[in-house]
Amino acid sequence: MNTVKTQIIKIGNSRGIRIPKTLIDQVKLGNEVEIVVQRGHLVIRPVSRPRSGWDKQFRAMAEYGDDQLLDKPVATKWDRSDWVW
Repeated sequence: MNTVKTQIIKIGNSRGIRIPKTLIDQVKLGNEVEIVVQRGHLVIRPVSRPRSGWDKQFRAMAEYGDDQLLDKPVATKWDRSDWVW
């Protein structure tokens, strides 16, 4: 684990810290981060992108013909009587 001492600096009405490039590279931080307090500590981590890459995967599924429904659609009462085109 790398330990680095740094100063808290004033940035307008806020405060900030400078994070050395080596640490940024080590944890692969981008331009956007999440900051959370966990058990009295500030945790800075890369922004989570849960759907990142889905577009590429969907294209690959379509190319392999693997983008079909698994079950046949089932009409419901709502479909038959309430839905209006």
